[in-house]
Order: sequence, then C-alpha cells, then structure tokens
Amino acid sequence: MRIASVIVDVPTMNTDKLFDYLVPEQWEEFIQPGMRVSVPFGPRLIQGFIIELKEHTEVMKLKSIHEPLDIYPVLNEELLNLGKWLSEQVLCLKISAYQAMLPAAMKAKYEKVFKRIDDRTNPFLDEIFGNKMELKWDAASERKLLPLLQQEIKNGTVEIKYLVKNKANKKTIRVIKCLLTNEELLQTIEGLSQNALKQKKVLEYFLQNGNEYIPVKQVQEVTGVAPTTIRSLISKGYFQEENKEEYRDPYEHRIFEKTKPFQLTEEQSMAMEPIIRSIEGNYQETFLLNGVTGSGKTEVYLQSIQSVLDKGKEAIVLVPEISLTPQMVERFKGRFGNDVAVLHSGLSIGEKYDEWRKIERKEARVVVGARSAIFAPFENLGIIIIDEEHENSYKQEENPRYHARDIAIYRGKLHQCPVILGSATPSLESFARSQKGVYTLLSMKKRMNNQALPSVSIVDMREELREGNRSMFSRELFEKLQDRLSKKEQTVLFLNRRGHSSFVMCRDCGYVLQCPHCEISLTYHRFTSQMKCHYCGYEASVPSVCPECDSEHIRYFGTGTQKVEEELAKLLPEAKVIRMDVDTTSRKGAHERLLQQFQEGKADILLGTQMIAKGLDFPNITLVGVLSADTMLHLPDFRASEKTFQLLTQVSGRAGRHHLAGEVVIQTYTPEHYSVELAGKQDYDHFYKKEMMMRKLGSYPPFYYLALITVSHEDLMKVVSITEKISNYLHSKLSKEAIILGPATSPIPKINNRYRYQCLIKYKREPNLTQQLRHLLEHYQQQITSEGLTINIDVNPYMMM
Repeated sequence: MRIASVIVDVPTMNTDKLFDYLVPEQWEEFIQPGMRVSVPFGPRLIQGFIIELKEHTEVMKLKSIHEPLDIYPVLNEELLNLGKWLSEQVLCLKISAYQAMLPAAMKAKYEKVFKRIDDRTNPFLDEIFGNKMELKWDAASERKLLPLLQQEIKNGTVEIKYLVKNKANKKTIRVIKCLLTNEELLQTIEGLSQNALKQKKVLEYFLQNGNEYIPVKQVQEVTGVAPTTIRSLISKGYFQEENKEEYRDPYEHRIFEKTKPFQLTEEQSMAMEPIIRSIEGNYQETFLLNGVTGSGKTEVYLQSIQSVLDKGKEAIVLVPEISLTPQMVERFKGRFGNDVAVLHSGLSIGEKYDEWRKIERKEARVVVGARSAIFAPFENLGIIIIDEEHENSYKQEENPRYHARDIAIYRGKLHQCPVILGSATPSLESFARSQKGVYTLLSMKKRMNNQALPSVSIVDMREELREGNRSMFSRELFEKLQDRLSKKEQTVLFLNRRGHSSFVMCRDCGYVLQCPHCEISLTYHRFTSQMKCHYCGYEASVPSVCPECDSEHIRYFGTGTQKVEEELAKLLPEAKVIRMDVDTTSRKGAHERLLQQFQEGKADILLGTQMIAKGLDFPNITLVGVLSADTMLHLPDFRASEKTFQLLTQVSGRAGRHHLAGEVVIQTYTPEHYSVELAGKQDYDHFYKKEMMMRKLGSYPPFYYLALITVSHEDLMKVVSITEKISNYLHSKLSKEAIILGPATSPIPKINNRYRYQCLIKYKREPNLTQQLRHLLEHYQQQITSEGLTINIDVNPYMMM
C-alpha cells in the first residue's frame, strides 16, 4: 500500500499541513513527489502537490487520489525543499510558496493530451492510438494506460501536451510531409498531365527538400500555389498533414547578431579571477561586484556564464523588471543564442509557459528574467547572478514575501556555486556584509575605454524661483536642452511621477481632492481628463467648483510626466519627445517599441519615470536631466535617502557612455542633502559612511533586523484593538533588547475602505520570533477567515508605506 502526503490548494492556516491519500493500484509505479494531483477534499475535487510517498499512516480512513495531473513532476526535489524552507522564512502558506514557482498557465484549468511523435511502425502504439496522432488524458486514464504511456515518453515515442483552457494554449502550425520515396516522386511527376503544373511544382519542391515536415504556409509562399492544390495532393495520399506545436518565441522576428567575448580590461580580469576559482573549485561564495555605471559588469557576467556552460552546468541571471530591456536580452541572446530562455512580465501567459517548458525540458541552459526566474527548475546550477542587486523589485510585496537574493544564496549553497550580486550602488545591507567578510567584495572603479564619468551640476530650484523663473526647467537645463537639439544629440529627462499633476487644490480654502476609499490625494491625468487614485483605481472627473466652499479657484499642483511633455511641446515645438511611464507602456511590446524608436534616432528627448533609469546604453545620449530629485526624499521611509542616492547615480550613468562626453543636471529644492550632493559626485563610499551613521542612530538595518505587522479591516476600532493586543503579546514574549514600535496608523491610513494600523519590531537576535509570529497568525485565524480581518507580516520589509 502506497500513501501520498499532499499539500492541498486551499490557502488557509488550517489546511497548511500534509493530508494523506491512498495511491490507487494502477498508479503505484507512476506517481512521484512533485506531481500535481486532483484529490477529494470535503465535497469537491481540488488540486494538490505530492510532497512525499510513504508506506504507513496514522489515519484510519483514507480517501484515494482521484487522478494525477502530470506525467512528470513539475517541482523537483530541490524545489519541494525550497518551498518548505521559504514558508518558514517568510511565514507564508506552503501552497503559496509552491504556486509562486510555477508559470501562471499551470495554475489554470487545462486539458491534456498524449501525442504520438514516432511514425515508425509500432504495433503497441497503433493499438493505443488507433489511426489518430493524439489521445486525450481522460481517455488514457480510464483505460489505465498512464504508466505505459509514461514509459513511452521515456522512450521518446510519445509526448504530453497541456492544452490550457483560457490561459495558455499551445501554439500550433499546419505542416505536411511527403509519403513518397524519391523514385516514386519522380514517377508521379512524370505521370502528371500537362495541366497539373501547380501540383508538379509542389512535388518538385519536396524532391529538392527531402521528406521532413514543412509548414504549409512555407510551401505556399515558395511555390505560389493555392491551398486547394495542397488539399488535393493530401487526398491522393501523397502527403500527410499534421498540426505541429511551435514554441511562442517573443523574439522570433528578431535576428540576434552573434557576438564574441571582448578583451577584458585589467579591472575586469581581476574581478573575474575569484569567480572562476569558485566555479572551477565547485564551492559556494557570494561576491558583491561593485562597479561604477559603464564599467563593464555585463561582460564579466557573460564570460563567467561561458565558463559555467563549458562545464556543462546552467546559469540564472536576474535583472530588475524595468531594466529587462530588449538591449539586455540582445546581449545574452547574441552571446548564447537559443541556449537562453527569457522570463518577464512583458510576455503573454502562453509565452511565459513555453519559456518555462524550454527550461524544464533542458532545451535552455541560461535563464534571464525578473524576480520569479530564481525558481527556474534547473538541476545542475553553476552560477546565479543578480544585476542591480539593490533594486526594490527583487522583494515580492505580496505572499510569499520573499527576497530573490535570499533564495539565490540558499540555492547557491545547495549547488555549491558562486552567487554574484552586481551594482554601482549596492544596498547598505550588502555593502556592510562585504565589509564584514560575509560577501567577497570585487571593485571596478573605472568605466570601459576609460571614459570619464559625466560632469554633474546641481541646481537649487529655490534660487530659480527667487529670480522669477517659475518654469519646471531651470535656465541651465533649458539652455543645455537647446544646445543638444542644435547638435542633434539625445537627452534623457527623468521624473519619478506619472500623470499630469500630483494633486488638485482649492486656492481659497485649501481643500485637496481625496479618494473616497483611501486616505490619499487623487492624481490628475490630463489625457483622460480624470482624477485617479493610484492605489485602488478609483476615478472621478475634475470638479469646476470646490466641493467645500464653492470657489472656482481650483488649481493643479505638482508635476507629472504628462505635464512635462506638454510644457516641452510649448517651449521646444521642434523637439520630438518619447514619454515612457506606466500609462504609455501598459500595452504588450510598447516598452520595446518606444526604446527602438529612440535608438533609431526618431526622437530627441526620452522623458520617463524610473523605468528609464537603468540598463539603457545609447551612444548618442549626452545630457541627462533630473527634473526633481526630491520626489522620494521626504517619504516616511528610512531608506528614502538611500533610494534617492541610488536612483540619481543610476540615471546619471546613462550619459556619455561612449565617445561623446556626458553632462547631468539635477534640479532639487534640497541641494544641501547629502544623498543629492554625493550622488552628484558618484561618491558611494562617502555616502555609505554617512548613511550608516544615520542608520545606527535610528536602530535600522543593517544594525537591526525588522519585521512589520500590518492589520487592516473595515472597522477602525477593531483594527486598533487587535493591533494593541498584538503589540502587548510581543512585549511579553520577546527579549528586552527587541524594540517594538506601535500600534500606529500606517503612513497611508486607509486603502480601499479598509483602515490600516501597524506594529514594527526591530531586533538583533530573537531565536523564537518566527514561532511567535506564526502563533499570532494561528490565534487570529478564525477572524481572518470569517470576519475579513487581514494580518500581513513582512519580515525584512522594503515598503514601509
């Protein structure tokens, strides 16, 4: 008797444990851990993951597995263990951890079919498939053929296809294959009547091209025949027709020029040495590659990966979502060709699924992707690289709240392979670890071809106002913009705020239009003439009079990218502007298309939010303008200075990367702030010392760890009382060294009609903290399920809002 322990797809604390099911006899040899199965749970059938198989159980009355949903495990042993570790680390449900590892298409309803891929004579397959090429999973399951078909898949005569309903259908094309030998073809061509010229053309084409499957479309294009001609040849028995699966390749229309490794600079060679030692010696080491913008970090990555591939191993490369530009993909595809699979949010569900299957089938050995690519199902990892490691987007903000860096290091230890964290502006935590010797620091202080870093000018906008300049452009920036236009050079303008105006206010009584569901002001979007809430999506039209005092003096305050675009059209009508923000890049492929236009020189100015701050490398950009360096500086977040410094340094790094020298103009209302001043000098070391002092004073990371508990509900009194109880409980259970702040209202006190309170824990060593936090979740489980209470626990939070 075999028993399968299953994690079921019911996301609650009560069901976050293994349930035992009996494995029916016909599947005993076939079922493996990591497969998905459908199991009876209460009155319904639901999906679950098999975690382990065993011979004995304490349960008296066992239900049986209804049916397997996979022919092979979708999670290998490593990923099963990783999911268990992850759920303990970030206090999430195990099912959430496992779901996060799979592409969205696999969370859908789907139909599966077995497809015969062996057209040699095979009496056994003839009997199973009859005269068809496909057999539905349900029919095979009913006929108890699954174990036999599993063996045939191993033999390479059958494959399984997932036809995902409404999520990710496989893409198929019509192909035909000639059933005649060359002699028979010649005889047939000679035997055709004089009028059958079109049929003759098709037969001659196959005589030249052999009898492999060829797409019907291709045959029609080359021979110029109509579909009827091909149909009549099929009906005569000369050809066999089939629908063949084709991977959806998001880059199929792009030809990637093959690139060769560059000669490394002295600094690059020195950085590579310890990495290669770790690859050759098969031991885990975490490297922090701190190289200024333009110092050639990507080439170090590419050559390190090459040595991993030479050893027959695989590589994962993570890049922040917004810098997963076509340029980045081009560099990897150019060097490693079809060995590269790409995973990011710009792909359709079907494309993501196909890329994931390439990895699973071992058809790709390098994955380039955003955060979730860290779960790529490789079994022989040789290196993990995280580019721009300081980026916030590596931390997932909903369950499971993991940080990709932690998972990279966990997998690195398991596979005994190096992990490289690369950045021009490393996070303080990583740099502090490199100073303590936990990570190995590799520095690259010079740009490639010894190009100078761009000269930076910081403009005090308060002075501009005093001197009567009310425009959003300082005089210096405006003059430089005009100069670049006359020289036909390109400019990047950066503003970290989309929309037109950040708020609308009545000048008479000071009333600001707020979202009725959230305690946050509405943003004005001029193109739709709407006020929008960027938190819950609420929209309203702009009032003509003030709702409070009936005054007509309604004015727009603050600046967003739409407003800058308008202003540029007025001041520099001859300039062609491309705007890149969430509003212009939400359609598939828009990101790539806009950057392509800019690269081809179809625009003079690229204006955008932080999606243009990273990864861009265009030779003609000689000026970067930061319109307001203060947008993030005054947020209630202890990382505000660090984020400002990183963003300004990254944006500045887009200028003068090739032969032309670059200039940067940073406009600010707080030019004396150290993060602005030191970003201007690109002086990371000085900034690190200054910021570490501030962190020590405030008891923040890297001196302390943090855990943030956020409680939300529609009833304010309930939220306050539960947060107070949680705070009192933690005071009684944690050591005197732990600092517990709160209960306090969240910086955004209400979102979507739900009030939010929070409690912050700062600690150094609290061995039973995780246990106490889990206990809290279990204690309030009843109210979470029945009363709509939400308790979010974020260990090492990145978003304090």
